[in-house]
Amino acid sequence: MQLFAVTMNRHSTAVDALRAGGYRLTPQRVMVLSILAERPGHLGVEEIFREVHRLYPFVDVATVYRTLQLLKRLHLVLELDVGGHARYELVEADRHHHMVCRVCGRTIDFSPRYLDQFRKSLVAEFGFAPDLEHFAVAGTCADCARKPAAAPRPATANARPRGRSADSWTP
Repeated sequence: MQLFAVTMNRHSTAVDALRAGGYRLTPQRVMVLSILAERPGHLGVEEIFREVHRLYPFVDVATVYRTLQLLKRLHLVLELDVGGHARYELVEADRHHHMVCRVCGRTIDFSPRYLDQFRKSLVAEFGFAPDLEHFAVAGTCADCARKPAAAPRPATANARPRGRSADSWTP
């Protein structure tokens, strides 16, 4: 029950949103929220499932998928498509964007302030007001760039939030 207390204290917004939507606060839902809250980074379904299953062996992977989809619909969880592999993180008050390494698959968070000039340029030049709620940039991380002949992983070339356009912009 310690995880329940941690989730209730640190993520009362998520708990309130579940209850406000008429959803029960099941141990499985609390566990998924706790894992996302306590583990750093962007987690795959299998990683989340392994942790849930360790404490609740009766829970199957379909329950984890359904829980993540519910949390996504309620805008409590962000799903990031990293080369065809969904990764999840809690939506936090401090918004951020992602850089995804095409070589190793590493995901690096960055501040929205780096996109301020980009946003202003689009408005000034095209009269276009971009929705940059979430932005993912594919490239090569510093560690991989230092290695000789780092070949990109083709699957991560389209790293983007699921359900969003993959249109690219060139200055």
